[in-house]
Parts: sequence; structure tokens; C-alpha cells
Amino acid sequence: MTTFDQILPEASAILGAHREEIQSLDWLVINRDLNGRVRFIVPESVEREASVRIVIETIYRELAERIAPHAYPVTSGILYEPSRDTVCMGAASYPLEEFDRVWVIDRLATEGNWASIAPEAQGSPRVVFFSIKGGVGRSTALAATAWKLAQLGKRVLVLDLDLESPGLSTSLLPPERQPTYGITDWLVEDLVDNGDTVLESMIATSELSRDGEIYVVPAHGAKPGEYIAKLGRVWMPKVGSDGMHEPWSARLQRLLRTLEERIQPDIMLIDSRAGIDEVASSCVTDLGANLILLFALDGSQTWNGYRILFDHWRRAGVAEQIRERLQIVAALVPAHASPTDYLAAMREHAYYDLFLYTMYDEVTAAETDAWSFDLGSEDAPHRPWAVRWHSGFAALQTLHGRLTDIDDAEIRHVFGDLIGRVVAYFGWGEGYPQVIDGGTF
Repeated sequence: MTTFDQILPEASAILGAHREEIQSLDWLVINRDLNGRVRFIVPESVEREASVRIVIETIYRELAERIAPHAYPVTSGILYEPSRDTVCMGAASYPLEEFDRVWVIDRLATEGNWASIAPEAQGSPRVVFFSIKGGVGRSTALAATAWKLAQLGKRVLVLDLDLESPGLSTSLLPPERQPTYGITDWLVEDLVDNGDTVLESMIATSELSRDGEIYVVPAHGAKPGEYIAKLGRVWMPKVGSDGMHEPWSARLQRLLRTLEERIQPDIMLIDSRAGIDEVASSCVTDLGANLILLFALDGSQTWNGYRILFDHWRRAGVAEQIRERLQIVAALVPAHASPTDYLAAMREHAYYDLFLYTMYDEVTAAETDAWSFDLGSEDAPHRPWAVRWHSGFAALQTLHGRLTDIDDAEIRHVFGDLIGRVVAYFGWGEGYPQVIDGGTF
């Protein structure tokens, strides 16, 4: 018997053996349902043409025998629909590799699919702080970046979208400045057209800003209330009076646009949930991020996790839509080792394990516009931006106190490479010199 991972390789082999017959179709969809069982969906015209229908039934029967138990009997394994657009509406879909008329649809229990990439936002720049695993100092680095950008006179909007593990707001706001509501409250109230009631009371300003402003929108308010009950509802689509469903990620985008119109920030910093889940998918792929910082430790868990994601983007044919926004961040660079050696090792892993075979174009002598970088390229996304480990920033709950009396030199020492490159990325100068131990690595 086959397993789920063998479905598409087997389908490719069988369809390849019948390529001429498949090319005669306008389209064919391989539909994987919630239980992982496969059906073919083909144009309605196939049902009316006996000779073509028999061919499709034969191909499906052959596939069903090869991928059992992930298939249906032939009598229920083929569906006929008027158009592919109707079939694909609202589902994660992508072309099957090496077939220009065959599409794969995954019916998922959750909305997040990672394969639908929103175009970059055209308003205030949006930077997503993301990591495959938690505990890498991602939220702390975001808070320090917001602090420095405010020192440079920028209006910074910070959003805590780590809804299942909230806490970023405590690093930028003392308890007495926490707002009454948060993003979770708005998402729940919006379902009943009551979002405006909480909107003004979910934004707070940080006293850490000097020449600029830091606006903080937390995951929840000062009193979380029935947070677990609310959290179970934030993912719900909103049903309009016309019966149309607005997915939760679309509602989240609408919230961001509303906040942007009210606050007019120079930049939006978004703290994403770690891991490959619903919230992380929306933060990374749905919110129009202009820059996606991929926090990483140099270990097999990190590289294996990111490789799963990169391979998915490649198979789904969307790598080109997101690759120029990605940037590796070396989190918690150890103090006991040589930073240059550690970062050089990270660069090699990011290059060979991630970007080279999934994101970069194959370069030939005749190509001049390929998107590709050498291992040593200074401006490559696989070249990690560094964040040092420092005991004074290890506990997030003390960060607000640290930032109220910390000096610029300490922020520079720990976060300088990251912050300096973020500032330079958006053309705002250097922020901090982009160096580690007196030189590049």
C-alpha cells in the first residue's frame, strides 16, 4: 500500500504514460480531499464523449490501484465540472510539475496553505518576523528594532500576531499602558459587525519612543477575558448579508489597512506565530509583506523545517513570487564561539540546504537576468543578518525595563547588524554599521 507522500509521484508517472491523452483535455484536476483520498475532476464535455470518458476512467483505475487506499472506486472517483476556476475557488491549488494542463487541489481542514502569495503592500512597508521554531529571540529583536527606528524619528506600528503565544506588547508597554483590547477582540467582534467598538481601545503608544512614535497593537488587551473562547473563533470566515464568505486572513488584511489609514506609520513590524500553522501562513504569505525575516539557529531542526516550506513553494510554483522578500537572520549568535565562523557556517547551510535548489535560478552562460547569488554574495538572502546572544535580553518580560534605560551602544552590539540592514533595506541610511567584530564575514 502507498502512503500520502507517494500520491503525486505515482500520479505523475501514470499521467506521463498517457501524456498524449491528457494533452487532449482542456484541464484535469487531481483533487485530494480532507481524508487524503484522490478524485479526478474533468470538464463536463468529457462525460458526454464516450471514447474520452473511457480513457479517463482507465487512467483513474490504474492510478487507484497504485495509490490504494488513497483513492475511490472508479464509479465515484471522477467528477465532471463546467470549469476549472469553479473547482479551484477558495482551495489551495497548483500545477502538477511537468504538466501544463494538470492541477492539484488540496482540500485542507485549515485555511492556511502557504501557496497563495499576496502581492507586496503598496503603502507603509511591512516587515514580518518569522521563525520555524520558538525561543529564538524573534520578538525581542522586533522590539529592539522598533525602539531604534523610533530613535531615528520613524512612526512604527507594531502588531502582535503570535495569537497563541502572546507577549510582545509587554516588551514595549508597561502594565499601566496596556490597551483595553487587542487583535483577538477585533477579529471576534468583526464577525458580528462590531469591530469599530474596540478599534480605538486596542492601540497604545510606547513611552520608549523619542523622536518618532511606537504604536503597539497587542494580541489581547490588559484583561484577556475569555481569551481561549475568543481564540477559537478568530479563524472563522465572516458571512456577509449576501452569503459571501470573507476568510479570516482577508479580515486580518482589512484590519491592517484600517490601522494603516488611522496611524499613517512609516513602517509596520509584524510578529508572526512560529511554525507552519494557520497564523504563520497568513503573516508570511497573505499580508503583503515587503520583507520576511526568517530567524534561524544553525541546526538540523531549523534547516529541515525551512526546507519543508521552501520545497512547498517550489512545488506549488510560487517561489518566484516570494523569494525576493526573504532574508535569513542568524538568531542568538553564540558569544563563546567566533561570530565570523558561526555565521559563515550558517551562510553555507542557508545556501546549500535552502536557496540554491529551491529559490535560485539555474544560471547558464547565455542568461543575464537570472535571479541567483553566489555563496559569498554580500547582498544575498542566504547571507544571514546577525543578532548576538546576550544575557540581558534573554527574558522578554524584562525587556521593557531594559529599553527604558539602555544605552545605544548595547543595542548596537546585540542587534546592530539586523537593525542596520533593515534601515538600509528601506533606504533610510545605515542605522548602524553593518559589521561583525570589525569586519564582514
